Amino acid sequence: MNIRNYRELDVFQRAMNLTMKIFEITKGFPREEQYSLTDQIRRSSRSVCANIGEAWRKRRYQAAFISKLSDAETEACETQVWVEIAKRCSYLTEAQAKHLDEEYDHAIGQLVSMIDDSGKWIVRAPRHRVSASPVHHGELS
Repeated sequence: MNIRNYRELDVFQRAMNLTMKIFEITKGFPREEQYSLTDQIRRSSRSVCANIGEAWRKRRYQAAFISKLSDAETEACETQVWVEIAKRCSYLTEAQAKHLDEEYDHAIGQLVSMIDDSGKWIVRAPRHRVSASPVHHGELS
């Protein structure tokens, strides 16, 4: 498969779908959670997507690519924590929380696989030809 941009990555599509699910679900959270739990779970879920996009643009530099994917993995795990808190506060049903948690587990697995096999994602810069004869400036024969 020839992936041309991050939007074509299955992990990005999964993360974006989860972000939109969380956005819709959190509309029903209590108003007093607006600047705490609601804000935090939305922020971390959106950050998963943003970090995947950033990682894609960092593919020339393996360490930077891995770092951004690692950030996406971390944000996905943070989102799982917020999901657990929302479930324990009875803002999410058991089924909603289970579905979100499983989907984030799957996304984390995909991110870890990309990190483990990062070499296949790296963009190699084309090699520049070096002239065989050196250029001498200011020399007279």
